[in-house]
Amino acid sequence: MTVIGNLRDRLPRRLLQLYLGLMLYGVSMALMIESRLGLDPWDVFHQGLANLTGLSFGTVTIAVGALVLLLWIPLRQRPGIGTVSNVVVIGLAVDASLALLPTARPLATQIGFLVAGIVLNGVATGLYLGARLGPGPRDGLMTGFVALRPNRSIRLVRTVIEVTVLAVGWLLGGRVGLGTVLYAVSIGPLAQLFVPLFTVAPRPAPRTEPAPAGRPR
Repeated sequence: MTVIGNLRDRLPRRLLQLYLGLMLYGVSMALMIESRLGLDPWDVFHQGLANLTGLSFGTVTIAVGALVLLLWIPLRQRPGIGTVSNVVVIGLAVDASLALLPTARPLATQIGFLVAGIVLNGVATGLYLGARLGPGPRDGLMTGFVALRPNRSIRLVRTVIEVTVLAVGWLLGGRVGLGTVLYAVSIGPLAQLFVPLFTVAPRPAPRTEPAPAGRPR
């Protein structure tokens, strides 16, 4: 199949899945924020910057995503439509969700928001990555650094990046707590479950019947 054919393969379904996944990702972030029990490392960083600048959480998410995307240039990473959409749609979705969701008050409700947010985050990750239209800017940053130093493991590079943004975000006042730990131990298994489940497989190439003997091919 040609490159153009690959890009167009099941495109309507992939676009629908991409944008559904990105919107749900924003909702999952809002659920974790309103639980007030801790955020994932990048969102601790986003919340810290939001506290520092007075900007909305979604606006900071968009700005950081755009800056991270600029770092792809020296890393020679190529963004897809999913990458650019990731920068914009998630930030808009998280601000809209924060405007609609109440802040959880009883501890049971807080835990419910947290668990729902983490599981929904895993589902959303599977949806937007499974659409095969480009990784998020933060994932591309990780794979770009690995490509520069192939002898380094993805796990090591991801850990260094996330510990760094977590530490900076915490120093800026981002919320670290139970949710941070629970997200760290859960998102890997959840992604492993949902990414294969939602990955849109390319259509099989049409089979070419062999020409009968004696006929020109």
